[in-house]
Parts: sequence; structure tokens; C-alpha cells
Amino acid sequence: MPKILIMTGDGAESLEVMYPYQRLIEEGYEVDIAAPTVKRLRFVVHDFEEDFDTYTEKPGYTWPADVAFADVDPSDYVALVIPGGRAPEYIRNDPDCLRIVRHFYLDRLPVAQLCHGPLIPAAAGVLEGRRTAAYPALEPDMMLAGAEFADEAAVVDGHVISGRSWNDHPAWMHEFMHLLQQKAPQPVR
Repeated sequence: MPKILIMTGDGAESLEVMYPYQRLIEEGYEVDIAAPTVKRLRFVVHDFEEDFDTYTEKPGYTWPADVAFADVDPSDYVALVIPGGRAPEYIRNDPDCLRIVRHFYLDRLPVAQLCHGPLIPAAAGVLEGRRTAAYPALEPDMMLAGAEFADEAAVVDGHVISGRSWNDHPAWMHEFMHLLQQKAPQPVR
């Protein structure tokens, strides 16, 4: 059974981890969640409320990590998902996290990144010359990384699919599923 890796940590947006996790399992893929260490992760819920200049944050789900970044052999996986939330802000400093991301980018394997997720490929130095969506407040970060920022629900740039936030799940995951069918098909049982 083809395996897909989700890279995240504490402070990840609940929906941005759980939606692709469940959707990919539904399609017949095995999915591992990687984090800095193997432990029970604490996710958050980001919401948009009237009279708030940015999103709000509330406690979300907890979920176990399957594998530590240091123990990930990226060649065991056919694709990578990088959810957003606050987790990318600190896991991008983990050298094994960057090693994993570079593997998927340089080997042109399917990558789905959402919201603050593109902060990790930016830190890995693999966004230069690419077109990517991200949470709109990250436009300057994407430009500093050498990428063209796109304020769109689903941006397809070769083997990388990106979106702005959990609101973009339908378009973002739709494009990612098409890419997986081309690059790493998994027959429905």
C-alpha cells in the first residue's frame, strides 16, 4: 500500500491535518504523521470572527504522531502533505524536517502544502522560481523565498499543490487527488 507522510507538530490547524489524513485513508493510502518527536500532538482551531483583524485560535484535537522527523526515510513515501497552523513556524527549524522536504521537492514527488505550510519549503530553500498559495499574510515571506505568491484556492505548480487555508480544502485536495492519481495511483478497494 503506498504511504503518504504528513509533517506537522503542536499548534497545527486541526482541520488542515485531519481532513487530508482522513481523505487519503479513504482513497486507500497508508498515512503517517511525522513530528519532531513521537508524542500526542495538540492541534488548534483557527477561526475568523467579526471585528478581529486576524484569525482567532482555540484548542483543537489531540492526535498521536507516528514517527519522529529524525526517523523518517522519505523514500518510504510517495507524497508529502504540509498542513498549516503555527506548527510550521517552529518545525521549519528542524534539520530533519528540511531534509524530508528537500527530498520530495528535488525528486519531484507530489507535495500538498496549505496555509502556513509553505514556510517550511521556504526555509528549505526550494521555493525559488515557484508559484505558491499560502495564508495571505505570508505573501512577503513567499516573495522573500523567491516564489510568486498566488492568492488562490488551489495553485498547481508541477508536483506541488498549494492553498491558502482550510477554507480551500475542496479545491486544494481535489487537485492533489488528481496529482496522486497520475503519480502514485492507489486503486479503490
